[in-house]
Amino acid sequence: MKTPPRGEPGAGNRVEESATHNESLTGPVEDYLKAIYSLGRGTVSVATNDIAQRLALAPASVSGMVRRLADQGLLSYERYHGVTLTESGRRAALRTLRRHRVIEAYLSGALAYPWDKVHDEAERLEHAASDELIDRMAEAIGEPVVDPHGAPIPSREGLMDETEYLPLAELGAGCGARVVRVSDDDPEMLRYIGELGIIPGSEVVVISKSPYDGPITLRVAGTLLSIGPALAERLMVEPLTSEAPAH
Repeated sequence: MKTPPRGEPGAGNRVEESATHNESLTGPVEDYLKAIYSLGRGTVSVATNDIAQRLALAPASVSGMVRRLADQGLLSYERYHGVTLTESGRRAALRTLRRHRVIEAYLSGALAYPWDKVHDEAERLEHAASDELIDRMAEAIGEPVVDPHGAPIPSREGLMDETEYLPLAELGAGCGARVVRVSDDDPEMLRYIGELGIIPGSEVVVISKSPYDGPITLRVAGTLLSIGPALAERLMVEPLTSEAPAH
């Protein structure tokens, strides 16, 4: 079953308005803060090697940047224990996430961009767009609460739904679930699962799971299909049955 949101019940954690200090952060700094937040939700310590892998950078480069961000008060770093965001760093990370995800939603909803192309466009635009522009874009498409891939969008007021969901791969045979979110960093994968109809909001039933990392057979909209466990790990779902997931 899904884990309750961290922080205040219901809507998630409240984050203050962006400080003037955060307005001057460079694109690379925002990328670091966003990556750290995504890896640890701002509360779990994140290893520098994991940050390096997420950003496709050398570990030595990441270590140097981490020390600089710690000096700026944006994160806390203890050698051998990893990195956590400070409150200031968390605010900046969520502000960047809001820009990214609103841009994705706008490109998809207003400009009919395919969902496999919006991520890369948003990566290019997120550092240049002002908060005012982002707010106007969100208003123009009806204040969406999730992006095209199902990821929650932080609100203007800094509210973030941090509910955690299960990977489809953890469901046992016979379990039904609703797809909530899909990984957005692989355009080819998005095109593939889009063709299969496994998109946020769709309901699936696990028919069978082959042993030794074999294929998983699903029923989606009345159609039987098979996917690999690696792909199933990147599909986050909300179970629709009371059965416990199979580990």
